[in-house]
Amino acid sequence: TSPDRTLDGFNKFVQPLWQIALWAVAYLGIVLVSVVGNVAVIWIILAHKRMRTVTNYFLVNLAFAEAAMSAFNTVINFAYAVHNEWYFGLIYCRFHNFFPIAAIFASIYSMTAIALDRYMAIIHPLKQRLSSTQTRMVIGVIWVLALLLAFPQYLYSSTAALPGRTVCFIDWPEYNTVDFRKIYYVCVTVLIYFLPLCIMGWAYMTVAVTLWASEIPGDSSEHYAEQLTAKRKVVKMMIVVVCTFAVCWLPYHVYFLLHQFFPELFEERYIQQVYLTIMWLAMSSTMYNPIIYYCLNSRFRAGFQQVFCCCAPTVNKEELLELKSPRYLQTQVCLRTQKYIFLNMNYVLLLPATRASLQKMYLPLQL
Repeated sequence: TSPDRTLDGFNKFVQPLWQIALWAVAYLGIVLVSVVGNVAVIWIILAHKRMRTVTNYFLVNLAFAEAAMSAFNTVINFAYAVHNEWYFGLIYCRFHNFFPIAAIFASIYSMTAIALDRYMAIIHPLKQRLSSTQTRMVIGVIWVLALLLAFPQYLYSSTAALPGRTVCFIDWPEYNTVDFRKIYYVCVTVLIYFLPLCIMGWAYMTVAVTLWASEIPGDSSEHYAEQLTAKRKVVKMMIVVVCTFAVCWLPYHVYFLLHQFFPELFEERYIQQVYLTIMWLAMSSTMYNPIIYYCLNSRFRAGFQQVFCCCAPTVNKEELLELKSPRYLQTQVCLRTQKYIFLNMNYVLLLPATRASLQKMYLPLQL
């Protein structure tokens, strides 16, 4: 949506070319990093069997929503905000106002589902986890609710031809008893920002107290310590993802709430630069998650290094092995063990001199 909602013929939001060029580079950077990064995340998860977990299925949904919003809305939103003139017709006007609400809803409730899944896995480990089918059903429900919440923006979107320009706006119905527009925006802000953040805050706070307050027992097995460390890493990564989302979208929601209740503040010319800055920050949330996954998760890091061939020579072999399925790893260990036993059975039958030379040759194969 655009900061100027007045349907007059005068367009005061015109910028010099150098400003438009700087903003264009900033917004195109978001689209490039977001689309490439999130598509890579989707491939890493779907192409590696070991990555297909409940948490990662929700990450696929999150990556799809963010890549789609970045590809279909970021550049169009920028183009409309620069001159406040709509070039894309009524159908795309409706999609432009409709899809971002649905995508944001799908994104944040995918993160909420991950938080609740982590909560159940750590606080109630004996209870049954979601299956792959149930996870897909939850994702389907998330999208149905997202589309329903965004539908009013599609229904009431319209275009109007003014002297010298065309605008895309939402023609809200007017009632004598209630202000439907204000009620809708307040409900949207609560449902796609404050409510899910409260749920995730409670879930991760409970999980963090459980994981970090309890020290690893001195006589615990190495497997137990590794599991606890792995759980801490996943929770830490998701907390960073949620905090990044919250920081990026808070100014945007505050801006539109103020716009509903104090519209006179948004009639000054400087508000265009404020809006472009706030919108850039909100849209930039779509590009940070792949970077966070790369920095904080060894499996994703290995996957990204596989995707981008220029980094292939620096791929850590141990990290690449983490992308393989447990069955593959077990098979490799068995083959290496069998080869080691076979070599040693022949080794004891050979002459001492021959044994000495073979020992040097095959020593690296020992487990």
